[in-house]
Parts: sequence; structure tokens; C-alpha cells
Amino acid sequence: MNTLTPEARRQKALDVACRYLDRRERTVAEVQRYLESKRVEPDAIAGAIEELRACGQLDDSRYARRFAEDKRALEHWGSERIERRLTALGVEPELIAAALSDGAPGELETAVALLRRRFPTVPADERQRARALGLLLRKGYELELAHDAIRAQAHAGAA
Repeated sequence: MNTLTPEARRQKALDVACRYLDRRERTVAEVQRYLESKRVEPDAIAGAIEELRACGQLDDSRYARRFAEDKRALEHWGSERIERRLTALGVEPELIAAALSDGAPGELETAVALLRRRFPTVPADERQRARALGLLLRKGYELELAHDAIRAQAHAGAA
């Protein structure tokens, strides 16, 4: 039998969630799953999440924007891979779309820069072009954009 008051249960859930958030920023779904794994009661989870959202410590929109920016800049991920990962983290589709639209205009340039770094000389034969295409697809770039990047690198190399 649980002897804690609803307020005490909510405070306990809030304490557990704050310790979890101290390590790094998380999504609402991640915090909810974590609290569930710690056997926190559903009403306490809801209250803690509501309070964390209200004070700005839990914001899926901010998380999605930062995640997309970081993955593009640091790991050269494309939109498809970012979208898959954010979906797996429980971010709402409309928040993912907004985060991806913020950085999409430079995606071709990012893909070309990645190609230049990994393939300093323009891929000359079909095998090298296939390797370059595979790299871009694994990084999460759309097929058409990957082909455009390979053509852009070849065009820049020919100039």
C-alpha cells in the first residue's frame, strides 16, 4: 500500500526526472519511459512532465531543433536519418517537420562537403560513385539529393 500523498508522489517523480535530465536533454517520451521503468505511478508521471514542460526543462520542439542542428553539423546526417531517429525518440511528426525545415536549405552543400572530405578526388569510376552514393544514403540523404551532391562535386572538380 502506498502511503505517500499525491503531492509527495509527484515530487518524487519530479526528483527522479530531474536527475535523469541532468545528464542531457531528453524528449517527453524518453522521460515518461524512464519514469515508468522506475515504477512511478502514472498520475505522478503526468504531473512531473507537466511541471517540467511548464518551467521549460522539457521541450520536444527545442530538442528536435538542437538534435537536427547537431547531427547535421557534427555527423553530417541527412533529413531522413534525423527524422527516423527523432521518431524513435518519440517526437511528434509536426515538431520533426519544423526542425527539419529549419536547416534543409543547406543540405546539398552539407552533402557535397561530406563527399569532399571522404572522397578528396572526384569519384572517377562507377564503383567509386556507388561508394559515394552509399555513404550519402547511409547518412540519411534522400536518393535524389545524393545524386545531386555527386554531380555537384563532379562539376566543381571539373571546373
